[in-house]
Amino acid sequence: MSSSEIAAEDTPDGGGAGQSTNRYDAIVVGGGHNGMVAAILLARAGRKVVLLEADSALGGAARPHALADSGIDSALPQTLMLLHPDVIKVLDLEAHGLSYATAHMPTVALDPERGPLVLRGAFGATIDGDLSDRDRTAWTRLRPKLMRYASVLGGFLTDLPPRLGPTPLSEKSTLGKLGFAIRRLGRDDMREFLRMLLINVADVLEDDLLDDRLKGAVALDAVIGTNLGPRSPTSILPLYYRLAGEIAGAQGAIAQAKGGMAAVTATFARAAEHHGVEIRTGAEVDHIQVDTDRVTGVALAGGEIVQAPIVVSAINPKTTLIDLVGTRYLETDLVRRLGNLRMQGTAAKLTLALRDRPTFTGVSDADHAGRLLVAPSINAVETAFNAVKYGRFSDAPVMEITLPTVADPDLTPGGQHILSAIVQYAPHNLAGGWDKGKAAFEAVVLDTLERHAPGIGMLITAQELLTPADIETRYRMPGGHWHHGELAVDQMFMLRPTHQTARYRTQIQGLWLASAGSHPGGGITGVPGLNAARAIIESGGQ
Repeated sequence: MSSSEIAAEDTPDGGGAGQSTNRYDAIVVGGGHNGMVAAILLARAGRKVVLLEADSALGGAARPHALADSGIDSALPQTLMLLHPDVIKVLDLEAHGLSYATAHMPTVALDPERGPLVLRGAFGATIDGDLSDRDRTAWTRLRPKLMRYASVLGGFLTDLPPRLGPTPLSEKSTLGKLGFAIRRLGRDDMREFLRMLLINVADVLEDDLLDDRLKGAVALDAVIGTNLGPRSPTSILPLYYRLAGEIAGAQGAIAQAKGGMAAVTATFARAAEHHGVEIRTGAEVDHIQVDTDRVTGVALAGGEIVQAPIVVSAINPKTTLIDLVGTRYLETDLVRRLGNLRMQGTAAKLTLALRDRPTFTGVSDADHAGRLLVAPSINAVETAFNAVKYGRFSDAPVMEITLPTVADPDLTPGGQHILSAIVQYAPHNLAGGWDKGKAAFEAVVLDTLERHAPGIGMLITAQELLTPADIETRYRMPGGHWHHGELAVDQMFMLRPTHQTARYRTQIQGLWLASAGSHPGGGITGVPGLNAARAIIESGGQ
């Protein structure tokens, strides 16, 4: 049934006269990739499913936005590294058009004075550049250790987290599987895994490595998109999360999608349409309807009522429960825990339209297709982080830069190029406000780029800098945090987003969570949507 063919039926409790009602087996709120994954799996299981997206286009943070009058689009994410193989296989995404312009992007640790280090393959399987024999040997020991430990946790990405407290026998198998995976490491590795689990990434790197470029690059990989510095407690965990992913057949690899993020979103949308999901954009949910302790549907901002015994929210969990459901339906402890969730973003996003390809000092033509990291050392990353503690942006930002048009020139018309950069660190709540501070921050970012790519300023034809506050507004992402909640030990696994809702089920019958704010976290993974849909199907939706 299309949005123009709304049948007027009985209005449920909470509806008003003249409102129209549609009935479905399941409603999915939020048209990001997790919402589309959940909708597809529920439709495949025989449910009549409607997907409601408040924006005019699908994709969530990956949906494209036109950059001024440049003729190019920008999106928040810029690479694929965590799109889970199960999601690709179950949804048959390759048949629906998923492909890669670059399957294994190199990572280039920039240094205009010494020259760059180039980490090739999956997470630096080999390294080119002026690196000492001592550090090469140390890296050949450290890299596989980090990959092994990440794979232990990676084996549980698609498992439902066990609940805290009394655990049913069916859930004890997950804990047993985790224990067995750790034991399989062997005695020495098991002890090292447990020792490293809760420490910071800086200590791990400085135990083994001397080269500042290599340490800075890995440190930035660990904390990018988070409100953590490399010396923050448990900052090793986001690195494990990043390395748990597998793309293009390799753990720890990073890929660039052919056609950019717009093509990734279109791939999911084609799969949803193929499986009969009804997609409605411009359909903002005003509130989720609850009768006593059971969900009955949603009310849209225009007054329309959409009914279903199952509502899957693929938007921020705090927004879902506090704003769309309301505290009167929630236990006091859950309300308190939701109120204490940490989701203050510190990553800004810069997009430039360029009349020609810039040249980064010391970087070969081919390696301009990789990830270019401005992270001179661990101390440089930590110092940049220190600024946000006091409500300031960093005057020496660190960043991940990509030039997607080098590998995929069809992204722009007339030979233009795109520069996309994730910039750390900028606070969500800037002292003095972003209205006054944004231009100064943008000047700092462009000046940093100019030092690494002389003359780039003369190539710019259009530009856009999104602060965390801008990201919150544009993408409905509270706090502007890319993961919808910090990746820290107290907000991961069986505690994500809270221990009461960690298994995607809420205290309200029929209401489920499926966003990046749920296990395992953010990034273009599809796993929260996959796990939630599987749990719904297994439970019958109750």
